[in-house]
This record gives sequence, structure tokens and C-alpha cells, in this order.
Amino acid sequence: MTKPAAGRGGRRYALLLALWDSEYAKEVYGGYYNVFVAAFGDVSGGTDERWDCFRVIAGEFPAPEDLASYDGFVVSGSPHDAHGDEPWIRRLCALVQTVHAMRKRVLGICFGHQVLCRALGGRVGRARNGWDVGVRKVTFAPDLLEGRLEFLGGLVEDDLPRSAALIEVHQDEVWEIPPAATVLAYSEKTRVEVFAVEELALGIQGHPEYTVDILHNLIDRLTNQRAIRRSVGEEARRTVAESGGLDRAFWTALCKGFLGGGGDRTQPALPVMRGTVAPEVTSCAVAGCGFTSAAAMIQLARSN
Repeated sequence: MTKPAAGRGGRRYALLLALWDSEYAKEVYGGYYNVFVAAFGDVSGGTDERWDCFRVIAGEFPAPEDLASYDGFVVSGSPHDAHGDEPWIRRLCALVQTVHAMRKRVLGICFGHQVLCRALGGRVGRARNGWDVGVRKVTFAPDLLEGRLEFLGGLVEDDLPRSAALIEVHQDEVWEIPPAATVLAYSEKTRVEVFAVEELALGIQGHPEYTVDILHNLIDRLTNQRAIRRSVGEEARRTVAESGGLDRAFWTALCKGFLGGGGDRTQPALPVMRGTVAPEVTSCAVAGCGFTSAAAMIQLARSN
């Protein structure tokens, strides 16, 4: 079922929802459609745009003849496994392959990040370090980003933060990036937090669209469902308190810059975070986070 946002002119985007609305999301936000459009909408800075919603988890997909009319696609998170064999997941992977071949921009969030990886030839599976829930510092790899920032809305290296706080809620992860992909960022628990394929595909393991209240509700639900141990939930709450706040404005602006086509100066500027240029990645135990350098990070992601 298509649910267009107000405005029929300008750009057109397809939101592919791979989850059902929680009671909290419905009550507070009117559903996840509104959460995503509030975070990523108004891509063109005031130009009318249309967001069509397809509940892919229910088998709702854009018609093949309509794909060319979209400027970009956003694949949401999901409680399902991106490495699963449910028919709708296989169909979603096929859709991502199709629109990528059409050179359409695709933004994958959490499950969507993993689906994007799988569809384009990478491997995904259970996270080696278990559930990651809470707020994490995601660190950017400047040596891999050099000369590759234009597609993120004109971001320049001087504006790139060393790290940025992001909400994480996942038990799966990228094991091996697609052949043409580049790892852009990592965290202490997850070696592939952000990856890109040319200027066409951007995968983000965390949730730039989530707010802290949504995270707290998810922690409650996961704990009550015994999906995570109570201690994991308590630790997740501590990360919120200790993070000093989300860098949500940075992440949402980055996503808008990508969806807007990159390099378009009508895009909203990314929040400048001065004095935070990323250093050389230092070594740590492979059994822990698996990094020895930024170059080694991409090799591990490809050969793991």
C-alpha cells in the first residue's frame, strides 16, 4: 500500500518498511513512516517531495514500472534476519539489485544495511560479539574516505568528526562487504558500521532515525520479551546516560545529503564538528574488534 506524503512535485522516494509498527510508535509518532520522514524528509531543502511507503514485510512492493520514477529508496530496520530465506526478504534483495542496476540511490538502515550488503554480493550473519543495544561512538576511517565524500552531500574532510554517537539495536551484522564496497566507519563492537558502494548505496548499521525515547521503549520490549538479558538492557541505558547525547543532527543531515544526490549545494549543511579529524586507527586484539589499521579493517571485512 502506498502512502504518499504531502506534495506531489519534486523528488520522489520509496520507504521500504521491513517491520510492523510498535504500539509505542503508533501512539507517539503515528507509526514508523512518520519517524523516517521526520528524520530524512525535506531532502531538497523546501522543494516539494513525495514519500511512498511500502510494507515489504507484508509483501507490499513498488510496481516494476514505477521504479524509474523514484530518486531514492530507504530500507528500514527489522526484527527479522537479513540472512533469512523468507520470500519477502528474497524479493527485497532482488528489488535492491534491480534498483542498484538502475543506478538509483539506496539507503539501508540496520536490517536494511545488511540486506543491501547481501543483495550486492556481501555476507551477513549473527554478530560475533552478541547483541549491540544502546548508544555507541561510531568512528570514521579518513584514509578510506579520502576523495569519496562528495556523494554525502558535499561533506568535506575538515568537517568530518572523529566519531559520532549513534543508536544501535541489532544482533546481526555485516560479515563481508560487497566486492565494490568501501568501509567508511566502525565501532568498538561492530567492524562495519557504515559502508558505501560508489555513490549509489549507503549502509548504516545504527539507527539515525531513532530518538532516545524510542530506544528506551525498545529496551523495555526486548527485555520483557527476554530477547536480551536484563543486564544488557541496563548497560544499554547506561550508554545513553554516558554518551553525552546523540549526534542525530549530523547523521540525519548525512543521510539527506546522500539521498539528495550529493554535491548539491541546496542540501542542508552537515553540522560542523571541528577539531575532531580522525586519527590513524590503532591496533587491538582481533578477537575483540578485529582492527589493526583502516586498511586492515576493509580487508577483514572482505575476507572474514
